[in-house]
Amino acid sequence: MKFQRSWIIIGILSIIAVLIHLFSANSFRVEHYYSTGLYPYISFSLRFLLGWLPFSFGDVMYGLLVLWLLVRLVQFIRLLITRQPLPDKVVPFLKRTLVSFLSIYIIFNVFWGINYNRKGIASQLGLTVEKYTPADLKLLNSLLLQKANAAKAMLLRQAITPANSIRLFAQSGEAYQQLSQQFTFIDYHPASVKISLWGWLGNYVGFLGYYNPFTGEGQVNTTIPKFLHPYTSCHEIAHQLGYAKENEANFVGYLAAAASRDPRFHYSVYLDLFLYANRNLYETDSTIANSFITQLLPEVKDDLVEWRKFNARHKNPVEPMVRWIYGKYLESNQQPSGVMSYDEVTGLLVAYHKKFGRI
Repeated sequence: MKFQRSWIIIGILSIIAVLIHLFSANSFRVEHYYSTGLYPYISFSLRFLLGWLPFSFGDVMYGLLVLWLLVRLVQFIRLLITRQPLPDKVVPFLKRTLVSFLSIYIIFNVFWGINYNRKGIASQLGLTVEKYTPADLKLLNSLLLQKANAAKAMLLRQAITPANSIRLFAQSGEAYQQLSQQFTFIDYHPASVKISLWGWLGNYVGFLGYYNPFTGEGQVNTTIPKFLHPYTSCHEIAHQLGYAKENEANFVGYLAAAASRDPRFHYSVYLDLFLYANRNLYETDSTIANSFITQLLPEVKDDLVEWRKFNARHKNPVEPMVRWIYGKYLESNQQPSGVMSYDEVTGLLVAYHKKFGRI
């Protein structure tokens, strides 16, 4: 009877997983019924339940999960070593593992993952995203260069220093409030952005921040250079709002940071976007791309040197493997460019500039 019950559970979970997959196949359906229908209530509830905690509950959860996986691995190896009849031990172990996998898959998608299949921000803003030309890239590089230099000059002129994390996260929420006055479909409350407990580890595997779909929390790695914090925070909030794809989170994060009244946010976002656009331009015209780099203010170049030194200090043989795994994860979730999906924000910026005439 117990044997049959376990297979019934696996069968039910498998059917739910298939139904989720079928539902996600239609982007219009996802956008209407999930991303702008059910998901905002899920997102709000998660942030309401856990946002008040002064630490990242999700980070603690992931830490415990790693320990659990290690224990399961040891148990599995022990089963193989004991030479007991395999059906007596291994089959129940594999069934429990399958139940766990299916449960995680279902929770991940219901809580957030279905958003990978939505129409997204381009549809909401009525943007026509087309293949951009070298002329488009040159114009975008020029505009972002001017914005980054102007923001840095203002920071220097007013002697503005980086904000502490508590203030930074509050300002990120305020930036989204400003953005909501322009685009009413943006609604961010309550806030739930926190310092990542695993930031030191993130430096070695290459993450600036991440979103936890199981707890609704956005985590920022605050050990990275401080000029990166504002845009990273806005990026993770975009994930909280259901913009799952990295290029869309980059773009929505840009909209919020640009709407902020704080020049620290302007500098953070425009410098980062300039680097994305400049890498895209470098692929077609490296000479022009390098000429834009030389026009950055000396103080901006100093920040880039700081970033390069930071990355060099944490370079290790594990990071490329982690990036490859993460790239495969992105590819399996409607982002065929893998880790290069972040750079695809350039196409959205070009389309936005063509429609609204501003960056």
